[in-house]
Amino acid sequence: MSSKVFAIDFGTSMLKIYKKNEGVIFDEKNVVALCDGAVNAIGNEAFEMYGRTPDNFEVTFPVKFGVVADFANMLALLNSAFSNLADKHGKTNGAEFVVAVPSDISEVECRAFYDLLWSSSAKPKKDKVRAVHKPVANAIGAGLEVMTANGIMVVDIGAETTEIAVMALGGIVNCKKVDIGGNRLDENIINSVKKRYNLIIGSKTAELIKKELSCALPPKEAKTLRVFGRDVMTGLPTEAEIDSAFVYESIEEPLRSIVDAVKMILEKTPPEIASDILDTGVYLTGGSANIKDLDKLFAQETELDIHVCENSANTVVMGLGKIIENAKYSDLKMTLDKMANGG
Repeated sequence: MSSKVFAIDFGTSMLKIYKKNEGVIFDEKNVVALCDGAVNAIGNEAFEMYGRTPDNFEVTFPVKFGVVADFANMLALLNSAFSNLADKHGKTNGAEFVVAVPSDISEVECRAFYDLLWSSSAKPKKDKVRAVHKPVANAIGAGLEVMTANGIMVVDIGAETTEIAVMALGGIVNCKKVDIGGNRLDENIINSVKKRYNLIIGSKTAELIKKELSCALPPKEAKTLRVFGRDVMTGLPTEAEIDSAFVYESIEEPLRSIVDAVKMILEKTPPEIASDILDTGVYLTGGSANIKDLDKLFAQETELDIHVCENSANTVVMGLGKIIENAKYSDLKMTLDKMANGG
C-alpha cells in the first residue's frame, strides 16, 4: 500500500481529511466562496463570508443531503484544500484515497464521489480510490466492533440527514436515511422566531440558539439568550430574548420524527440482532447527538440503553482513519464496481 493514504468525509456541513499515521489534517466547513467565478476562499474562511457578500461573490455549499450536489464547486474546493495542505502534509499526487459514502444512495450519486478524486489535482489511479459505507466507518470511529456477528445500531444525526443503520459482520443489515438533521432544527427555530417575535434571524443565529438552548425534553430550568435580527414590520435592526422552553417547542416535531424512524428500523430488525441491540443499546453520533436530553428522549421511546458517543461529530472520519491504518478492515474498502453491485 502507498505510504500516502488519505481518507475523506464529505459531510454536508464539514469537510474532513485524514492522513494515514498523521490523523485529521483538515476539518473545516464544506463551503466555497467564489468571486467572479474564481475560488476566493474555502472552509471556515468562506463560511465567515456567508450572508455578507456583495453581488459578485457567491458562497455555496456543494454537498446537499449527504451527496454531491455541485460537482464543479466541490472539485474546486477539494483542489484548493489539497493545495493548502501540500506544504505541511505533502502533495497528494499518486496517493490512495478512501471516502465515506451514504448507505442508500443511487449508483450515479455514488459514482460522483469516485469521479471527484479521479478528476482532482491528485490524479489517483482508478484502483486507488475506494469507498466505505458511512455507517460502517461511523461505528468503527465510535469504538464499536463491526466485524463480529453481534448486531449493533448506530444513529448518525448530521446536518441535513439522519442515517440509521443496523450492522453485523462488517455489513449493513438494515438502514434508513431521513432528510432531517441539524439544519432542519435551525430552520424550525428561524420560522418560530419570526412567527412569535416578528424577528428575522439568520442561520448562524439559529445555530447559536440551538447550541445554547435546545433540549429534547421539556426543560426543567429556564435559560435565555438575547439575539439580534431584523424586525418584520419596520425592517430595522432589533432584538429579542429567547428562552429554552420556546426552543424545545420549535424543535420537538423533527426530533420526534427521527425517533419514529428509529422505531421503524427496530421493528424490521431480525430477532437475533434485535436481542443484541437489547443488550448493547443504541449509539448516537453526529453533530446534533449532543442536544440536551436527546438520549433520554430516545430511551423513553425505545426502552433501550442509549449511548452518546464521545467526540460524536468526528466518528466517521476517525473510523476512516482506523480503516486505512488497520489491515483487518481492508475488505471494507470497495472499488466503484463492487460498490455498484451492492458491496
